Amino acid sequence: MLKDILKILENDAHATTKQISTMTGAPSDEVAKAIKQAEKDRTILKYKTIINWEKVGDEQVWALIEVRVTPQRDVGFDSIAERIYRFPQARTVYLVSGTYDLLVLITGKTMHEVADFVAQKLAPIEGVQGTVTHFVLKRYKEDGEILEGKEEVKRQPVTL
Repeated sequence: MLKDILKILENDAHATTKQISTMTGAPSDEVAKAIKQAEKDRTILKYKTIINWEKVGDEQVWALIEVRVTPQRDVGFDSIAERIYRFPQARTVYLVSGTYDLLVLITGKTMHEVADFVAQKLAPIEGVQGTVTHFVLKRYKEDGEILEGKEEVKRQPVTL
């Protein structure tokens, strides 16, 4: 039951306990209890709204930064990743396979602000060997949501 509840909430954080109860067939009080426990034990970390800031005239500069690091004894990549994810500009930090070690998504008001972050905050961290910054030119889809263009129909057509 918990997985079903979580999938529903991941797709629609506004789903009510009653709606989830109807969708899963579980009693409302059990759904509420499961959600409260998932919040308490940090299975549910945050309820999120995806905003297309361009629509309200508040554009942001997004950048994906590849970071090569030297892993530290006994902690590997975790210590450096923690230093990076503590910066408010870092929206997402992943350990990845391939030619670099960490992938960092950051946002800023201007390209200059992003460049300053990389040069003054990120690159000087001990253990960082190098960075490559990719500026996002246009976002088409984020967390499964299409930002521009036609919204796809999410329901199957009914045929008789």
